[in-house]
Amino acid sequence: MVEGAPAESGLRERKKRATRAALVEAAVRLAAERGVENVTVDAISAAAGVSTRTFFNYFDSRDEVFVMVGADAGDRVRRAVLAAPPALSPLEALRDALASELEEVEQQQELWCLHAEVLRKAPQLLARRIGAHMADELGLAETLAERMGAGSPLFAEERPAFASPEEEERRRALGLYPRLLAAVGGTAVRVAVEHWSVRQGEAVFADVFRETFEHLAAGLPLPEPPPAPRTPAPHEPPRSTKH
Repeated sequence: MVEGAPAESGLRERKKRATRAALVEAAVRLAAERGVENVTVDAISAAAGVSTRTFFNYFDSRDEVFVMVGADAGDRVRRAVLAAPPALSPLEALRDALASELEEVEQQQELWCLHAEVLRKAPQLLARRIGAHMADELGLAETLAERMGAGSPLFAEERPAFASPEEEERRRALGLYPRLLAAVGGTAVRVAVEHWSVRQGEAVFADVFRETFEHLAAGLPLPEPPPAPRTPAPHEPPRSTKH
């Protein structure tokens, strides 16, 4: 191995992530300002400071820049789940993998909100985004099954594409637990983000995220109700608050 190659590879990966993130942010901000129908690939590329050719190195079409947000993150989460210490449960491995990807969520909260707004105003993109999410969830479920030793021959081959005729075979190869865990993990992230978004002055996102997974790990028991206010006994004078 050439000396310095891992560092160079890491630098290239960071540059690619930065370029993809810049293109996504430019697209979302332009769409929020002008409407999706008025945003072109040339405008997105110019706003991100790259060429149109560079844009198509990362995305196959204009719509994909809105739909495939977080695609690289999904790949990193799957790799992190497989690389997690064997002592961790599947839920703990998933929690840690997701937490690593969500470290910067507080800095990106405005962009997340803008992206949600853009999708709400463009039903055709929202439908495609849901499809992309389902494909990512299926891939995560397969990864969790692989970690649990419940994989199938599909893992050793190129996996059929989501929504392809062979996709049913992928789903049939999966057990209930990894499919449920992948779906619950995605829902936990969404709920944690939404809950924190309206309580930013009360807690940091990392604490909300950790509490969300603590509830899941405990089996979602009902939280204890707050203590009821004390009712004075008959003929008992009310307590004075003055000192």
